[in-house]
Amino acid sequence: MSALLDSFATAFESLQSREAAGLGETRRAALDAALRDGIPHARVEAWKYTPLRALERRAFAAPSASVATFDDALLADIPAPRIVFVNGRFDAPHSDLSGLSSGVTLQPLSQVLVEGEPREANFLARRFDRSDEIFARLNAALADDGFVLRAESGAQSTQPIHIVLIGAPAQTDQAWHLRHLIELRDNASLVVVEHHLAPGAHNHLANQLTHVHLGANATLRHARVQDEAAGATLMARTDAVLAKEADYRRLDLELGAGLSRHELNAALHGNNARLHANGVLLASGKRHIDTRLGIDHVGRDTACELTWRGMASGRSKAAFHGGILIREGADGTNAQLSNKNLLLSEGAEIDTQPVLEIHADEVQAAHGATVGQLDQTALFYLRSRGLSSEQARALLTAAFCRETLSVFEPGDALRTALEARLDAALERLGAA
Repeated sequence: MSALLDSFATAFESLQSREAAGLGETRRAALDAALRDGIPHARVEAWKYTPLRALERRAFAAPSASVATFDDALLADIPAPRIVFVNGRFDAPHSDLSGLSSGVTLQPLSQVLVEGEPREANFLARRFDRSDEIFARLNAALADDGFVLRAESGAQSTQPIHIVLIGAPAQTDQAWHLRHLIELRDNASLVVVEHHLAPGAHNHLANQLTHVHLGANATLRHARVQDEAAGATLMARTDAVLAKEADYRRLDLELGAGLSRHELNAALHGNNARLHANGVLLASGKRHIDTRLGIDHVGRDTACELTWRGMASGRSKAAFHGGILIREGADGTNAQLSNKNLLLSEGAEIDTQPVLEIHADEVQAAHGATVGQLDQTALFYLRSRGLSSEQARALLTAAFCRETLSVFEPGDALRTALEARLDAALERLGAA
């Protein structure tokens, strides 16, 4: 057995919440499946572009029982309501749940497990049957914290709810497994912002799995900003299910981490369900960023619009897989995928794989993917107008990425804040 899995097996034996909410057998079965099938190799299609050999040889300690400290300035621009986790542990002093709208509840998963009500934790019992779902299985076995966000029918909130996930320096490399739930019942509406941050250098591993359940006519605006430390490893997965006329709009900014992978799976079960999911992948140095989309159109007259932009410099690598499945009977589907990428240096690599599978007749569907370099004509034009080479490149790369912000309305305060985060990351990329 690999050092990685061996360290997780050891952590499982000391997991205090292992039997909570009647999940003991489920957790054991998930761990046994992960240990039996092992870490996927490069010949497994779903992991073809994600390098795991070096990670497989590493061992990680379980998170410390005490919450790591960090400079409070890290949260200066993140208002309440917010829930904070540091190295996989709920940080009550830095969390502030005041200001939640009526009908909206937010609590740490650790509290749900202590209360031990099986119905409240039933999302943890989900099974992952495919052998390539290694980190989902490990999460099912080892997750002992995370957040549970629920909105009752008709609950409305335009004030963003902030989820802050911090990787902080520690004496030993640690691994944590967080499980999250965002559940909106019929006609509910929420805005959620995830912040993945690091106050200093570290080499930890974070394994996170988020369930998103949207009831009929529910609306969720969801931004995820991943700006982890350069040595961090982040394995993330989001599984979303949309009922009829649900509207899910999200933006993913992949700006940091040494090795990061995010799987976004969305099943549009209800008629007229809509998904608008955009993202930016910024790779620099020796970083590796991997994103996989799996969009499943089941109901009639569903729609997805996916706009992703990638840039790579130095010796970094970025990989993108955009999979769209239109099932039999999903007539009226409108599915659009665009993935454009820029190579900013000779040593960088970008791999893109759009996949469109159609089993219905009356649909509109298109996908396109490109990998290229900055337009030399545009650079020359800007230089001829008095801009320096650096200014011209910065202007073109910013314009290239900002298209993804269309998932939020112009003038929206959240869009403005996300644009500032993106611009700061582009400045770092240009200076690398």
